[in-house]
Formats: sequence, structure tokens, C-alpha cells
Amino acid sequence: MIFRNVPRSLLRVLGAVFLCATLVGAVGCSGKKPAPAMTTTTSASTGSGVDAAPSGAASPTAATPGWAKGMATVRAAALPQQARDVLVLIDKGGPYQYREDGTVFGNFEKALPQKKRGYYHEFTVKTPGERDRGARRIVTGGDGEFFYTADHYKTFKAVLR
Repeated sequence: MIFRNVPRSLLRVLGAVFLCATLVGAVGCSGKKPAPAMTTTTSASTGSGVDAAPSGAASPTAATPGWAKGMATVRAAALPQQARDVLVLIDKGGPYQYREDGTVFGNFEKALPQKKRGYYHEFTVKTPGERDRGARRIVTGGDGEFFYTADHYKTFKAVLR
């Protein structure tokens, strides 16, 4: 087999790109604009890079993408360095440190919006001092969303890139 040593996650991405280019004429499967590149800005209001989720029925700020409305958010620049490194790897398509990286995330905890199986994929964020994969993950969504969890899927923050 010609693709024996190519990571599965890369093959999935290449297959999806080929299918999209074939069916949609290289515009993109969703017809939506691709996610913007990672930025290194911090929150102007707090300087911390972390934005709280809007409370109650108050509407979120215009800077919060629609998919992140109602969730806690964190700017990519405010994530731990290991998480920022994983974001770069995701943008490149790998290579990833763990064979589980890029696999389907089932969202069994229902902490993220309900979507069809296969919509979400998970990636390990190495935790210094941990001997195993640890609790930190980046989860990506099919429409370019990024979520970060530091407590093994109990809570998520939408990553603003």
C-alpha cells in the first residue's frame, strides 16, 4: 500500500480536501470562510487573553464567533505553550506525538454542542510531569472550531484564534 507510513489523520484531511475540490470546485465543503490563522493578541480589557462567557441572556461581544456564543473563551495566545504547539501541528496536519491524536471525539459528556459522530476530533496537549497523555486536549470541530479542556472533557473553552 502506497500510504502505509502516512498518519491516518493526514490521510483523512487529504481525502476530504480531494473530495471537496472534486465536488465543490475547490471552494470548500462548507462554503464557509476557513478559520483565520492563529494570532498572538491578548484581551484588551483584562490583558490576560481569557474572556468569560456572557452571563444570562446578554448577547456576546461581536468578536466572539457564533459557534462560541454562550461558552467561556480563551485566546490562543493565552493557552499553555504546549497547547499552542498542538494548534500549530493541527494547522500543519501533524506529525502528532500520540497515535490517538486526530481520532474522533465522541462528545459523550455533551459539554460541546451536539453534532453528528465524526464532527469532532481530539488532540493531546502534553502536560509536563505526566507519564501518560494527561488531561489536557484540543478538540476541533468540522467547521473550523477549536476547543480546549484542561480537565479531561469536564469543561471546555472556545479557542479564539
